[in-house]
Amino acid sequence: MKHVMRKSFFIFLAAVIMAFSIAIQPLSAQASEVDLEAESAILVDANTGKILFAKNADKLFPPASMTKMMTEYLVWEAVEKGQISWDTTTQISDYPYSISADSTFSGIGLKQAKDYKVKDLYHAMAINSDNAATIALAELIAGSEGEFVKLMNKKGEEMGLPDFEFVNSTGIENESLGDNHPKGTDPNGVNYLSAKSAALLAYHLIHDFPKALEISSKPTVKFDGKELRNLNWMLQHDKTNFEEFYYEGVDGLKTGFTDLAGYTFTGTAKKGDRRLISVVMKTKSEAKRFEQTAKLLDYGFQKFENTEIFPAGYQLEDKSSIPVNKGKKDDVSISLAESVSLPIKPDEKDLYKITYTLDQEKLNKDGELTAPIKKGEKIGTAQIMYKADNDYGYITKDSNSTVDVVTDTSVEKSNWFMLTIGAIGDFFVDLFNTVVDWIKGLF
Repeated sequence: MKHVMRKSFFIFLAAVIMAFSIAIQPLSAQASEVDLEAESAILVDANTGKILFAKNADKLFPPASMTKMMTEYLVWEAVEKGQISWDTTTQISDYPYSISADSTFSGIGLKQAKDYKVKDLYHAMAINSDNAATIALAELIAGSEGEFVKLMNKKGEEMGLPDFEFVNSTGIENESLGDNHPKGTDPNGVNYLSAKSAALLAYHLIHDFPKALEISSKPTVKFDGKELRNLNWMLQHDKTNFEEFYYEGVDGLKTGFTDLAGYTFTGTAKKGDRRLISVVMKTKSEAKRFEQTAKLLDYGFQKFENTEIFPAGYQLEDKSSIPVNKGKKDDVSISLAESVSLPIKPDEKDLYKITYTLDQEKLNKDGELTAPIKKGEKIGTAQIMYKADNDYGYITKDSNSTVDVVTDTSVEKSNWFMLTIGAIGDFFVDLFNTVVDWIKGLF
């Protein structure tokens, strides 16, 4: 009998364990959906700024030549402001010439006493990651690389990059530059970016200057009679040994490598109306950085869909209207000014909710709007909230995480007679309440 009971117990225990294993399997699968061989990574929806995945994304790492994304941005900005043009020419000073002549820095062999156009130097920087061309552009824009570094750090603050430090325009460690390290920077200084900052920098570059992608997407470019090949293997190169890394829709953005940084890559790809930005930092090989990027992009494109979560006109059940003071109506209906669409997993729509934050300056002490009120008048914002634990938030402050709350109709101000009658009524009500309180105090 004891043997039978013991056998039954073990069968029951095995069944419980199996059931428990099945129950937690989706969670385990979810946790390992993106198993990345990178110290740090992030995946961002470029249209909304929503972060779809993050791994150590706030941790600082040397970005190596991903630094050049900031130099690229400042070149585009200088052109936009009219400070330089793409046809502006410059000559190569001793500093970038020494970098270009040093095989350690894989220079393209810039010559002195020769005029180079901005657009050609930019192509060499953005496509072939040339360090000397980058320094030459920095000197042209700011007079010296030291002054250019000040512009880089100022722009980083303006962009709201959360974690960053720039000490030069290229991403080389200052120690490797020797006496040429930019004036005002630490001789042993190193550029630092978090994956989140790198992604936000890329976000600003392609949003503010979308034509940058026309250049970063070129597999090759002619420079000074030579063909320079793009270091981004995910583009459609004609070399057969790059075919395995080709990823449809990839059109940028910037590779990087130093012994300290490892192999890094900020990528971006577009499919249909969706664009993703990815960053991987400190991977172990050239191939790994592209393989891990492909994992991130697959995850973003395959697991997420653009979905309307809340339609325009959506109302919270308990806050569908707000009381009105001095109006011909006692209240006014309120709702979302526009629809809210986000890239989400198909089964997670119900995990999103909204909360209102009303503009207190528009309300009186009793929480009422005062007539007259216009239709479509903004009276607050709705915050989009995600009710699960793995909410990575947004990379930008002006994201789709908020939407305006507006009035659905207009409310005219009540005429003077009705306002007077109302005021008299309010006076007698207050008087009556005062008398009642006084009488209660006597007993």
